[in-house]
Amino acid sequence: MSQKKKKLVPVNFREIERRLELAHEAIERIWAPSAEETQRVLQVRTLALAQEPLWEEAANEDLEVLEFTLAYERYAIESHFVRQVASLENLTPLPCTPAFVLGIANLRGAIYPVIDLRKFFELPEKGLTSFNKIIVLQSEKILFSILADTVIGVRHILKKNIQPSLPTLTGVRRSYLAGITPERLIVLDAEKLLMDESINVQDQVDE
Repeated sequence: MSQKKKKLVPVNFREIERRLELAHEAIERIWAPSAEETQRVLQVRTLALAQEPLWEEAANEDLEVLEFTLAYERYAIESHFVRQVASLENLTPLPCTPAFVLGIANLRGAIYPVIDLRKFFELPEKGLTSFNKIIVLQSEKILFSILADTVIGVRHILKKNIQPSLPTLTGVRRSYLAGITPERLIVLDAEKLLMDESINVQDQVDE
């Protein structure tokens, strides 16, 4: 038997191209987001763009502090808690108070308890001199002063540079530290100091 020749069917490329275009349009319709979805995506993108400057601003936010020395170390405390700085004068011992309460000081007619953080933090003590200063701290109605060996001045530090306290900073003072900077400036938590009932002797002074 003689093999029959197969009949060649011409390829219609235009038809194939048309079908591919229809398939592509169908796929686009399937994946195209609805108007509601498009609006939601735009809102998310807008919110993300708005947050970026805030994150950058927070990272670069600085903290104004008063820097002072205490037992050969450099300390700082947020300046908005500082009411005034004065020389240590007219110090009167206050009986029946803890050892870290040096006494009371009269500043222009106002009486302030003077707290020696060196004794409270169990740090090496230096004798009192004419160079000693007192830093009056205030938060709402709580008011007292702390002793400083010297006051260096006001400065700004970046919040992102304040790291958790070092393991070497142990003892009582560790509980009152906000952190430490790379240059070993110890930042105190002023609010925690002011709220500590064991330090606040204002009621005893007022009596």
